[in-house]
Amino acid sequence: MNRRNFLQSTVLCTGGLMAVGGEMVWGQTPLTEAGKRVGIIGLDTSHSEVFTKIINANHPEMKGYKVVAAYPHGTKDIASALKIKDEITRAVQNQGVEIVSSIDELLTKVDVILLESNDGRSHLEQALPVLKAGKRMFIDKPVAANLQGAIAIFNAAKQYNTPIFSSSALRFDASVQKIVSGSIGKITGADVYAPAKLDKNHSDLAWYAIHGVEMLFTVMGPGCRRVSRTYQEGTDLVVGVWDDGRIGTLRGIRAGAANIAGTAFGEKGIALLGPFTSYEPLVGEIISFFDSGKSPVSPAQTLEIFRFIQAADRSKNKGGKAVSLN
Repeated sequence: MNRRNFLQSTVLCTGGLMAVGGEMVWGQTPLTEAGKRVGIIGLDTSHSEVFTKIINANHPEMKGYKVVAAYPHGTKDIASALKIKDEITRAVQNQGVEIVSSIDELLTKVDVILLESNDGRSHLEQALPVLKAGKRMFIDKPVAANLQGAIAIFNAAKQYNTPIFSSSALRFDASVQKIVSGSIGKITGADVYAPAKLDKNHSDLAWYAIHGVEMLFTVMGPGCRRVSRTYQEGTDLVVGVWDDGRIGTLRGIRAGAANIAGTAFGEKGIALLGPFTSYEPLVGEIISFFDSGKSPVSPAQTLEIFRFIQAADRSKNKGGKAVSLN
């Protein structure tokens, strides 16, 4: 079978077309292997559509997992998310995914969860029934609107003994992982840049610049001690100093050309980070997590990122003075 025919057959299967007694019948979805039914909470982000396409393409890396049902609601008042919600819902539904009316209903139909709601404020409320049901869950960025929300979610996951993890796709980008694997030796510093749109409901860097923050911490590792932030209407420059004296910087861009990329400095060389290429490595990590229950990103790592973000906000409010993460 050539690739075109394979893709056509994949679309037909995920769209609910199957053989019954030699005839093709609409309205019945092929059975998914027990334990591998994926549900989505939140259809107000393009990630919901993209992740569904990747998972339901039935490549071997997806290990038989299928997105089979979704609950569409997330944000109530973020205009950019509400604007695309109906379009994303239709796109996901056209891939054979059942749209349900509540999270409780969703949990009866699936085994694992992608929490994709665009609004980090909604994540704790939406995560709690999933955690109580003991279903493994990936929570898309930002895991919460602020540090306090992130702590509450990880505390709840611990209380209900349910594995979760959260990450930006930038953590698993090929250029980033190559450096993490030692391509330029021990990292001595890094400079990254990323779009940095703000949302009044979220800590500043948690809304979009978290992509850059996550890339910075993936390369630099844990141990940031203090943060200073120079804020202008179109630009942020955030400087982090690590316990061992290394320096990592984030340029947040709100005016002019923007991308997510940077430079890593090592003992054996200097290498480029990014630009971002694909969501597939992140989705592969999510599938492995669903299979094993072992998160590739620890709660401690994510919470340090949010302490960095909170310290950057405090530095901004103090006119750029350095603020301790502790």
